[in-house]
Amino acid sequence: MELLECGKIVSTHGVRGEIKINPWCDGPDFLCEFEELYLKDGRVLELERARVHKNCVIAKVAGIDSIESAMPYINAVVYLNKEDVELPDGTYFIADLIGLSVVDYDTGRIYGKITDVMQTGANDVYTVTSEEGDTLIPAISDVVMETDLEAGELRIRPLEGLFSDEI
Repeated sequence: MELLECGKIVSTHGVRGEIKINPWCDGPDFLCEFEELYLKDGRVLELERARVHKNCVIAKVAGIDSIESAMPYINAVVYLNKEDVELPDGTYFIADLIGLSVVDYDTGRIYGKITDVMQTGANDVYTVTSEEGDTLIPAISDVVMETDLEAGELRIRPLEGLFSDEI
């Protein structure tokens, strides 16, 4: 089982042991879809219910029925089982993109490796690091031709002038 960080328990909520989770994933609605979350030590948090409240998730966990029993969980990072997540075609976990070699779709030239993914709203932007430094690649269909996780490659057609030696 591969676990992905998805948020942090930041406080208790109410007197019946509910916890408040600050989501680190696509948003609080996404986190509410899961029946189980995990702690770093492998313990399972079975969610009896979860709802969005002020951009956070308020969750009732089985076996946590009071403020006192919820308090030890404050500041704990929560995880999702990667296998429980169904991604739409053409979308990937950021963790899976980091480390991919960025290769020219037409020539096979290797530009570097993805070292960061910035989510800008309009489209993601990949930081590609090479010996020459960092280059920002927009994750748009005009540039990204193919993502092959098995081969460890992101194949691109760079925009004109994107790399300093191309004019």
